[in-house]
Amino acid sequence: MPELIDDGPGNGTPRPVRIGVLGCADIARRRMLPAFAAASGAELAAVASRDGAKSRETASRYGCAAVTGYPALLERDDVEAVYVPLPVALHAEWVEAALRAGKHVLAEKPLTGDPAVTRKLLRLAAERGLVLAENVMFVHHAQHAAVRKMVADGEIGALRSFSASFAIPELPPGDIRYRRDLGGGALLDVGLYPVRAALHLLGPGLRLLGAGLYAEPGREVETSGAALLTTPGGDVMAQLSFGIGYAYRSAYELWGSEGRIRVERAFTPPADHHPVLLVERPSGTTPVVLEPDDQAVATVTAFTRAVRDPEHGSPDAAACAEQAELLAAIQAYAARTPHEAAARR
Repeated sequence: MPELIDDGPGNGTPRPVRIGVLGCADIARRRMLPAFAAASGAELAAVASRDGAKSRETASRYGCAAVTGYPALLERDDVEAVYVPLPVALHAEWVEAALRAGKHVLAEKPLTGDPAVTRKLLRLAAERGLVLAENVMFVHHAQHAAVRKMVADGEIGALRSFSASFAIPELPPGDIRYRRDLGGGALLDVGLYPVRAALHLLGPGLRLLGAGLYAEPGREVETSGAALLTTPGGDVMAQLSFGIGYAYRSAYELWGSEGRIRVERAFTPPADHHPVLLVERPSGTTPVVLEPDDQAVATVTAFTRAVRDPEHGSPDAAACAEQAELLAAIQAYAARTPHEAAARR
């Protein structure tokens, strides 16, 4: 049973999950700290940084404790769960440390860059009765549930193909996403989105048919790529593209025997954005306008509900593991191509 706050005879609400933040990365300060503060199921307990001044400045905005050093945060009895926004290359170390300290974990995506390590961490969490979730926020946005229902209801007939693109403009020269030693590269940073969208909308068991990655001259990581997947029966193809240094694009399309559904601003919509699903049929295009949804708060809510109701286990654990396998398969397939081989020398 979830831990409850006593509100009187016969009453009770789940006690907010006390969360510690392991680092003051941009994604933490810009998106997740405000989401933790806004979600009714969460309570910020502490913020840690290797730089004490940075943790004090960040914590002061939310009235929580400031901690110097990551180990000190994991030792705190008032921290039940930990959010890990560190570079990908540091995830495995600190996610494992948090789990061994008895903390539930919400880690930035991808959980790790190695499918075997990802599976190991998911097993460790399950063995200890802890929630380990990957912070893929868009899957918790209501617009994708609406799309799945429309497809299931036959709005576009039999589904034939899926395409998704996510690309962002050029990053500052020193950005960590251009550093191989920290787990950078377009595949793990932006390619993850269309891969996860294919899993989310087409289901498990996807197979890789082909892929390519490209590194711009002078870069030590890939800056763009594409992949072709198929469903287990081969009846639906998924064409995925992604990149850094492009005009911004965040969209997917489902194409069926009788129509199409197009979704713009699919992966990172602002909390006040009214999603518009464009349903195209031979008779014309119908816009379906939805209510805004804050996917960061929705993600935190899903995480805290799982923490308070252990029977549900880690949300999306199976999808996290399969996503890791697909990303590794894309990397391995692309390593056969001249562009990618050159980038790896």
